[in-house]
Amino acid sequence: MNHPTSNASRREFLKTAGQFTAAAALAGVALPQVHAAGGDTIRIALIGCGGRGTGAASDALSTTSGPVQLVALADVFEQRLSSSYQNLKSKHAEQLDVPEDRKFIGFDGYRKAMDCLKPGDVAIFATPPAFRWVHYTYAIEKRLNVFMEKPVTVDAPTTKKMLALAEQAEKLNLKAGVGLMIRHCRARQALLERIKSGEIGDIMLLRGYRMGRGGGEAGPKPEKASELLYQIQRFHAFLWASGGVFSDFNIHQIDECCWMKGAWPIQAQALGGRQYRGNSVDQNFDTYAVEYTFPDGTKLLFDGRCQPGCHDEFASYADGTKGSAIISTSSHSPGKCRTFKGHNLTRANMLWAFPQPEKSPYQYEWDDLIAAIRQDQPYNEVSRGAIASLVTSMGRMAAHTGQVITYEDMLNCPHEFAPGVDQLTMDSPAPLQAAKDGKYPVPEPGIKRDREF
Repeated sequence: MNHPTSNASRREFLKTAGQFTAAAALAGVALPQVHAAGGDTIRIALIGCGGRGTGAASDALSTTSGPVQLVALADVFEQRLSSSYQNLKSKHAEQLDVPEDRKFIGFDGYRKAMDCLKPGDVAIFATPPAFRWVHYTYAIEKRLNVFMEKPVTVDAPTTKKMLALAEQAEKLNLKAGVGLMIRHCRARQALLERIKSGEIGDIMLLRGYRMGRGGGEAGPKPEKASELLYQIQRFHAFLWASGGVFSDFNIHQIDECCWMKGAWPIQAQALGGRQYRGNSVDQNFDTYAVEYTFPDGTKLLFDGRCQPGCHDEFASYADGTKGSAIISTSSHSPGKCRTFKGHNLTRANMLWAFPQPEKSPYQYEWDDLIAAIRQDQPYNEVSRGAIASLVTSMGRMAAHTGQVITYEDMLNCPHEFAPGVDQLTMDSPAPLQAAKDGKYPVPEPGIKRDREF
């Protein structure tokens, strides 16, 4: 896939990013081959025990290429950890070996959980993405393979950190999967080959939609609640923790469209606004509309909305000079990918449809990662995941500032949303503080022009 930055600028940001990671010292260290025989048990630690983390762990335990065992859990919320454990136990009891002394609560739990693994095992990162670089740094130090949920980053400074970490991990032959599971969808892979073969001609336009009933709302903080834990529990509401609903919800459509195009956008212009937040104190907009531009001038139009009572659409499309394609139909899975002659998406015009039913891409991404570990194949999706996260942030920043944001603008934006996140404890102040009225800073397009809040 084409990269929008010059080789010189890429070298420069990797050079700059290197200072942020202790993993740089590991560059010349060889990692012994482990699990390559296919019969050795791969041990897993789950860090972040919410719904997505529990789902990822279940998918890991459902792989069939060899034995997999869950041995440690970590979270900052005891109830969430307990619920995850019970859920996984009901489905995979024989593959769980998690005694009470391997269930860790607190911001240092990630270290304790990874300390239960040996080199070549797998740590799952499913906490809010603000913590990705912190956890990945320690995983590299421990010589662990990882799976991390998307987004990988929420701002430019952490993107540079993750790109530098990915480079070090690749030198150590460490495997890493990123939760952009659509890249593992066999239907979309087949569609990509058809687009490359010219079935719909040259792509003229891509369109993505993630419009639903709501998301990212957060009512006022309860009086006695910890400010930090309140924000982490409602991480979709706060840009520092998740990149907001734009990054967390919309990255899939944006990424799959860029994948089909075979390039990353070089700039974005956008609009958005808040209309129906009620008493919510979150930082999100209700609506987003982004025009991404690729190096050849082709556009990706993305629309996002979180408003009840409106038209819902969860889909992506490619329009070519000879025809068109459905990339996504009504959710992440099944894709139900199809191609058409012309641009009327009717059954009479359909050229091809991927056979149904489809196996879940959530399972495929784990099958592929575990296979790469056992066969000792090169496998690291972090750089691509970091760039996809940055491109998503580029559209978000364009909407939040009201400015045209180029890839270089986004990459070099100095605003780090949560500096010092690696130092947080249960007693720490939150990275974002409310005003006296209990409300948090929100984007102000045209007023706040060089930062999002």
